[in-house]
Amino acid sequence: MGQTQGRPKSHAKHATRQPLGDDREPEATTARRPPTTATAMDTFFLSHGSPTLSIDETIPARHFFKSWLPAAVAGSEPPRAILMVSGHWETATPAVNVIRGSNDTIYDFYGFPKSMYKLKYPAPGAPDLAMRTKELLEQGGFGPVKEDRSRGLDHGAWVPLMLMYPDADIPVCQLSVQTDRDGTYHYNLGKALAPLRNEGVLILGSGSATHNLRKIGPTHSPVAEWASEFDNWLKDALLGGRYDDVNRFQEKAPYGKMAHPQADHFYPLHVALGAAGDESKAEQIHQSWSNATLSYSSYRFTAKN
Repeated sequence: MGQTQGRPKSHAKHATRQPLGDDREPEATTARRPPTTATAMDTFFLSHGSPTLSIDETIPARHFFKSWLPAAVAGSEPPRAILMVSGHWETATPAVNVIRGSNDTIYDFYGFPKSMYKLKYPAPGAPDLAMRTKELLEQGGFGPVKEDRSRGLDHGAWVPLMLMYPDADIPVCQLSVQTDRDGTYHYNLGKALAPLRNEGVLILGSGSATHNLRKIGPTHSPVAEWASEFDNWLKDALLGGRYDDVNRFQEKAPYGKMAHPQADHFYPLHVALGAAGDESKAEQIHQSWSNATLSYSSYRFTAKN
């Protein structure tokens, strides 16, 4: 959510590079295959709502995100790296940010309190994960995958992460969404990424369960009926394992096109769901509202053993 500054395809001004001794950055041409872990990680869809989540203590979801580590929501051990799929990065074909050194913080919103533009989330980049992600997607038929070597983390990534992992010490790679494709495409794209769950990678989809900026109301307004109906349908469909219905939400869900006039903020859910597999189990791990139509419903997806 938020009044965004368009949808730029590149962000050269946000580059953060750590030069080597000869001031040249080596090209990452192949992915280093990490050792597999004994237990596969769950995947998650997070509704990040408004950018003011970063500073507003009255937003209920803020307390959920801050409880992430204390409650060990993603497990007692920290992930090796995070693959973040944000609804705020849209490209024609998949793209990953290949960053050596720290990720820059992108302020892709305007008209918000000045204090928000001073926040930083300098998580390390994850170039090896970026190349592994590219490898898996291209093997799965989702290429070509672009390597973006200048883009940092947009607010769909850094706002929830600064609350979940406040030390900014876990490497993060971002993966884009393709708004001109559909839910099934993104679900299958997620399936191609499933091996990452056994490699210590936490796959997070960050968007919104409902996202219609033209219908936003005052902060503490009652929830709109259409938004509530869609949100309830989504919960029932996910918990009931009706994943094909979720993929085809625009025709299956009540008020599907009202909830998501453009599906950029919904496709991260499909990627996270697909990465957990066809027989995964969905669990709602948070539900709250703000601004009449912004659902913060968030989900865990656990693969079948």
